[in-house]
Amino acid sequence: MDERVVSAESTETEEITEQQLRPALLKEYIGQDEVKDNLSIFMKAAKLRQEALDHVLLYGPPGLGKTTLAAIIAQEMGGQIKTTAGPAIERAGDLAAILTSLEPGDVLFIDEIHRLNRVIEEILYPAMEDFCIDIVIGKGPTARSVRLDLPPFTLVGATTKAGMISAPLRDRFGVLSRLDYYKPDDLAKIIHRSAQVFDVELTKDAEVEIARRSRGTPRIANRLLKRVRDFAQVDGHDSISLDLAKHALERLQVDPLGLDHIDEKLIKGIIHRFNGGPVGIETIAASIGEESDTIEEVYEPYLLQIGFIQRTPRGRVATQSSYTHFGLEYRKDG
Repeated sequence: MDERVVSAESTETEEITEQQLRPALLKEYIGQDEVKDNLSIFMKAAKLRQEALDHVLLYGPPGLGKTTLAAIIAQEMGGQIKTTAGPAIERAGDLAAILTSLEPGDVLFIDEIHRLNRVIEEILYPAMEDFCIDIVIGKGPTARSVRLDLPPFTLVGATTKAGMISAPLRDRFGVLSRLDYYKPDDLAKIIHRSAQVFDVELTKDAEVEIARRSRGTPRIANRLLKRVRDFAQVDGHDSISLDLAKHALERLQVDPLGLDHIDEKLIKGIIHRFNGGPVGIETIAASIGEESDTIEEVYEPYLLQIGFIQRTPRGRVATQSSYTHFGLEYRKDG
């Protein structure tokens, strides 16, 4: 059989599975209750007025469901969703092409919106406020500006770095919602739902164990479930028990708090190489061979959340809790 056909079929199957994992309606979305309740009210009010929903900014750590919420908003409001990312919009023409392809009530989802070029941002302002854009046609003395009207649409922006969004852009969003890390109970419900999609049977204890080690993040919970499923299938188990889940997670080097070998290397690096800190993020990154952006966006938010590191004006510091977790003697004076 042609390998390209197999590859295409596998990719299509994976995409279908990923879509099935994402809830389609707000009532199916687990967790983030305050965000859901507010969005429900705002969408109902917009429908009563027969208007497009105000522009929405979703921010918080990666993997918490910002993309899923954007798709749900489009579904609930009866429009289509068009997806892009801040770094992908390089020229004014790119943005103009996207905006002019929108239909009334559509949702334009821009991931990593904090990485938008400032010139592109300025083109977005009239599009967000007045549903129009100004395009310059021609060059030099013959150049002229043409205003194009746009249908009412909703811009949904997502970012892990809300502080990097310029004030003028942030102020044009009518709805600002922060997504927080999930509670283990909610993650267990997500794992239960995902297991049904994967046609995997697992015990309640196993669901709770995977949830505990998922760093409060649905994306990680689903990834761990897939890998635990692999261990179960290869070992010939029809159901995933607590013991099997623990064994698989230990093989994956995911500890009871959800920390992996990179987290361990990062914290022990601060403790052993820099006497517990303070130490700058660039120095930490160089010492463990990771990008500073990866540390700041992927690893550090959770370590801050559970109190294993602190940010100080002089750099990062390992806390007593991190020493205790790794069985190391805490020396207050470094």
